[in-house]
Amino acid sequence: MSDLILEMRNITKAFSSIKALDNVNLEVKNGEIHALVGENGAGKSTLMNVLSGIYPYGTYTGDIVFGGKVCQFKEIKDSERLGIVIIHQELALIPYLSIAENVFLGNEQAKTGIIDWNQTTTKTKEILDLVGLHENPSTLITNIGVGKQQLVEIARALAKDVKLLILDEPTAALNDEESNKLLELLNNLRTKGITSILISHKLNEVSKVADQITVIRDGKTIETLEKGVDEISEDRIIKGMVGRDMSHRFPIREPKIGEVIMEVENWNVTHPLHDDRKVINNVNINIRSGEIVGLAGLMGAGRTEIAMSIFGRSYGKKITGTIKLKGKPVELTTVSKAIDAGLAYVTEDRKNYGLVLIDNIKNNITMANLQKVSKNSVVGDQDENMVAHDFRKKFNIKSSSILQKTGNLSGGNQQKVVLSKWVFTDPEVLILDEPTRGIDVGAKYEIYTIINQLADEGKSIVVISSEMPELLGLCDRIYVVTEGEIAGELSREEASQESIMKCIMNHTKGYKDEQY
Repeated sequence: MSDLILEMRNITKAFSSIKALDNVNLEVKNGEIHALVGENGAGKSTLMNVLSGIYPYGTYTGDIVFGGKVCQFKEIKDSERLGIVIIHQELALIPYLSIAENVFLGNEQAKTGIIDWNQTTTKTKEILDLVGLHENPSTLITNIGVGKQQLVEIARALAKDVKLLILDEPTAALNDEESNKLLELLNNLRTKGITSILISHKLNEVSKVADQITVIRDGKTIETLEKGVDEISEDRIIKGMVGRDMSHRFPIREPKIGEVIMEVENWNVTHPLHDDRKVINNVNINIRSGEIVGLAGLMGAGRTEIAMSIFGRSYGKKITGTIKLKGKPVELTTVSKAIDAGLAYVTEDRKNYGLVLIDNIKNNITMANLQKVSKNSVVGDQDENMVAHDFRKKFNIKSSSILQKTGNLSGGNQQKVVLSKWVFTDPEVLILDEPTRGIDVGAKYEIYTIINQLADEGKSIVVISSEMPELLGLCDRIYVVTEGEIAGELSREEASQESIMKCIMNHTKGYKDEQY
């Protein structure tokens, strides 16, 4: 008997005249973790959608062989019956149902058409123990964090007697601790004979857990690397993904730093729902023209809260302190006032808050500054087209046209549209919150190049990132944030992962000492 659980042979899938997959081949061994890597738009998710029946038989050419038999899945239920379960990057849980209800949704434990809630609860507890989630099955999904929700999705897959588990960017929205727990769970499932296909941009995670790594580029299979046989390194994987060496992960830049543009003094913010809970405490920061300033810190340190409260008080209550632009105090009490004053904020959640995914590229780019393409309150279609074409060319947005739906773009190209939208407002200060989250290394390099160009044009850039190497590679200066306070300020020369963590630990120790 073959040790292969899955073969995908010469899979070709086209959308209109564009080939998303071109004779792709994939072989997955029984009981392994098989990683699938490639740039945004390379075809990874499309291939998995073909496998799971989301793109049904007849809409592609080629063969799927699962468990030694050729399969023709017409819908997702067909693949699930054989034990193939896919977990998408955007979780498909219903927030106001309980964990138990979500685990067995569509797979209800029923007798004579009536749900047996005792059996449902008992089985849910057993499966939750398997995935290491210690929550009451009756807890609502809305009351648990994203990391735990990801475990509920895996529990739901296990409830369907999964044989092949497909995870699409499972750690994209998780912190380091949650990510490590998830990777440990995949290792545990492997010991129980469950095979996994892992799609991820986090190459350190891929190298850590994968038995084999298949690289896809431009809809084609480039190579498959096997642990213990091939030399596996991030540089080798990246070369396969982008088709070139990337010895410099960050574009070289000679900073031209000018005068102080923005100063934030004695900034205090309380929680929007709990007036007695101070989230930001006496923060003082400044930024100069042509400078890239980073906000470093652990998850929940308060970096996003600082940024959003500055940007038109879009977060928090009882906000006190002073903001100065070019030495003059300003009142940025609304988002409109912040934009008019020359601030822009690129949110970390581009899909929910940064873009209108059902609208086209053109409208997304111009929506934050419609007055610039309007006359007598009427939007000029020709002016809008010109602006969108300019940004599409300048930021290398890969699309069929400026009228393509933004939701159909890859993550990297969606991020370029968000950047275009805010750069079109012509800001003095541009705040970027997790600007490369969920983006592959090739697209990251393009985003870094855009950020450098904006700084060279004299813009003041603030970058919030959970990836320390990103901050170290981009920033001229870094503020370290912890417990809603500034724990330290480091120049480019002083900054390192060790010095950032030292600031955090020293400040946290001092904070705890004060409590006692």
